[in-house]
Amino acid sequence: MNIRTFRIGGIHPEENKITAEMSTQVAALPKQAIFPLSQHIGAPTKPVVKKGDKVKVGTLIAEAGGFVSAPIYSSVSGTVFKVDTAIDATGYRVPAIIINVEGDEWEESIDRSEKLETLTAHPELTPEEIVERIKVAGVTGMGGAGFPTFIKLCPPPTAKAECVIINAVECEPYITSDYRLMMEHADEILVGLELLMKAAKVDKGYIGIETNKPQAIELLTQKTAGDPRIEVVPLKQRYPQGGEKQLVDAVIRRQVPAPPAIPVNVGAIVQNVGTAFAVYQAVMKRKPLFERYTTVTGKRLANPGNFLVRMGTPMKDLIDACGGMPEGNNKLLAGGPMMGKALTSTEVPVCKGTNSVTIISEDEAVRKPVQPCIRCAKCVSVCPMGLEPFLLATASAMHNWEKVEAEGIVSCIECGSCQFTCPSHRPILDNVRLGKSTVMGIIRARNAKK
Repeated sequence: MNIRTFRIGGIHPEENKITAEMSTQVAALPKQAIFPLSQHIGAPTKPVVKKGDKVKVGTLIAEAGGFVSAPIYSSVSGTVFKVDTAIDATGYRVPAIIINVEGDEWEESIDRSEKLETLTAHPELTPEEIVERIKVAGVTGMGGAGFPTFIKLCPPPTAKAECVIINAVECEPYITSDYRLMMEHADEILVGLELLMKAAKVDKGYIGIETNKPQAIELLTQKTAGDPRIEVVPLKQRYPQGGEKQLVDAVIRRQVPAPPAIPVNVGAIVQNVGTAFAVYQAVMKRKPLFERYTTVTGKRLANPGNFLVRMGTPMKDLIDACGGMPEGNNKLLAGGPMMGKALTSTEVPVCKGTNSVTIISEDEAVRKPVQPCIRCAKCVSVCPMGLEPFLLATASAMHNWEKVEAEGIVSCIECGSCQFTCPSHRPILDNVRLGKSTVMGIIRARNAKK
C-alpha cells in the first residue's frame, strides 16, 4: 500500500478518537432553534421571515446576501419567535432568526425516502443543473471555513479543474463525525462525489483518508473497485493533513502557491466528505442543508457520541444528551482542540460548520507559563506552509504590519502546529492570528481604493 502525505512540516498530536466506533444517534429536537445569519465565508444572509410566521422543516428563512453567500433553511417546524441577535461561536452577538419548535412537519418537496438515487438514473442532471441545486440548497463547505460550495464548482476562467478531491482525512485528534458518516452512508457519499465530478466537468476523483481509519479505507475501496475514475488514497497520520493545500500536495503531489491562489489553480477542487453527502441530498433528494453529523466528545464526558443534529440546536442540548457538563472547570470548544474556537456560552447553536463539540478539562486546557524564545526553530520545522512563525508572532505583537505582510502571514492556515510544538509555550498562534486578521483588513481597504 502506497501511503502518501504532504511534504512540508506537520505534527502528530495524541489521538483521542473515543467516539470512533459509536454509531450515530439522532439528536432530539430543540425547544427553540437559533439560526445566525452568517454561517459561512462571505456576505451574511437576509431574513425572509418575520415574527409570527409559521415555518416547516426545509422552509427558506434567509436568502443569500450577495454572490459569495448561501441561503439558510429552517431545520424545525414552528413559529418565528423573533428576528434578533444571539451569541455565536465568535462570542459576539450576531443577527439571528429564533424559532419556537412545534411538531416536526416537513416541506413536501423534500424526498424523505431511503432509496439510493444514482447519476445513471438521472441523465437530466446537467453540470449547470447540479450547480444550481447545490446553490439553492445552501450547501457550504462542512469541514472548515464554510465556503459556498457552488462557487468552488465555478472556477475563474484562468483556472481549469482536473480532479475533485474528497477530504475524508479528519486529522483533528478527537473528531469522528466524518468517519461515522463514511461508515454509515458510503453509497450516498460516492454519488455525491460523482455529482461533484460532473458539475466540475472532470473525470477523476480521489478520496483521501488517513490510515487510522482502516475500515473506511477498506469499505470505500471495495465500493469503488469497479470504477477506474475514482481512487481511494490512504494517507499517513499527520496533522494538518485536512488542510486543502496539504491534501492537494499529499494526493496529487502539487503545491498550491501563496494566496490568492487556491487549489483549482493547480487543477484540484477539494470538498469535505460531509459536503459530498450534503450535495447528494441537495441534488437527488431536494433536501436543503439544515442538519449535519457532529461529534460531542471529551475524556470526562459521561456518554460522548456522534449525533445527526438539526442546525440551530443549542450545544447545551447535545451536552445534556451526553450526561451534562463534567464537574470542575472545563473549556468548551466548537471543533477540536487544534483549531476549534473556545466558546463563552453553551447556548451557541450548531451551524453549518459545526463538526464537533469538544469539552476539555482544566488540567488539559491550562496554559503553561510563557518562557523566552530559545531560537530552537521547532515552529519553523513544523509549519506546513513553510513560514517562520516565531518571526510573524513577534512582528505581530509589535504591530509591524508591513513586515508580517511581506513575510507571507496571509498564507498561514492557523493550524496551531507552531504553538503546539513550542517548548517555551509561547502564544505564537494568538499573535499570528492578530497579525493575519489585521493585514487582511489592510489589504481589503487597499483594494477598495483601486
